[in-house]
Amino acid sequence: MIDGVVSRVDCHVKVLDDDVVERAIRAGLDVLVYAPHFTRLPEIRRRAAAYSSDELLVVPAREVFTGTWRTRKHVLAIGLDEPVPDFISLEAAMAEFDRQGATVLAPHPEFATVSLEESDLRQYRETIDAVEIFNPKHLPWHNGRASELADGLELPPFTSSYAHLPSSVGVAYTAFDREIETDADLQRALEGNVARRIVYDNGLCRLRTTASELAHLCYENTWEKVDRLFLSGTEPTHPHHIAYDGRFDDAAVY
Repeated sequence: MIDGVVSRVDCHVKVLDDDVVERAIRAGLDVLVYAPHFTRLPEIRRRAAAYSSDELLVVPAREVFTGTWRTRKHVLAIGLDEPVPDFISLEAAMAEFDRQGATVLAPHPEFATVSLEESDLRQYRETIDAVEIFNPKHLPWHNGRASELADGLELPPFTSSYAHLPSSVGVAYTAFDREIETDADLQRALEGNVARRIVYDNGLCRLRTTASELAHLCYENTWEKVDRLFLSGTEPTHPHHIAYDGRFDDAAVY
């Protein structure tokens, strides 16, 4: 710890508005990592900058959905210089993160059908900087397994609220024994051997959060998925979108 300084970081939220910022500050957070689904990097950066202040740093990030809808594996990248689309192979995504020198995190490992498996963590051990060992969406045995993976692979831990709902912001965070004032500070803390603590509410509030977030997950995988697949047209983060100028056509999985 440097002169008693602690930075409290919610390492992954999907929502960002005035209410979210107010809740984060009230919870004593110093940093939010903002990585909404299917939103292009320039828009994420714009919103993150708009909501950052001296009280709360909002860091833009991308949770990239690699693979097809049936073989999704989510990977969280901080510090991207150039946009990376969803729906490309895991191999292509990891190569691009490595090329750009991004900080690479493994959120909710082995959870449902949307996560990196142990074999993936082992294969990309040198690229991945930290593994999420507590997620409010998880049931206890999921968190236990995530901790086993991080310990077994000797990868640093992190946690987040993984908030898809404003009420979830701040229920879990990573406390770094380091002052974090910029995006680069956060990357160095995650990538280095900075001491950290995994902090979360394990009482009734946590149970309500788990229930609410799992209900939202069901919504995401029913009506919202139908809307994305059949009603809304090409995703803005699809590799064939004009915004990517054909750079990822060869890596696209559909």
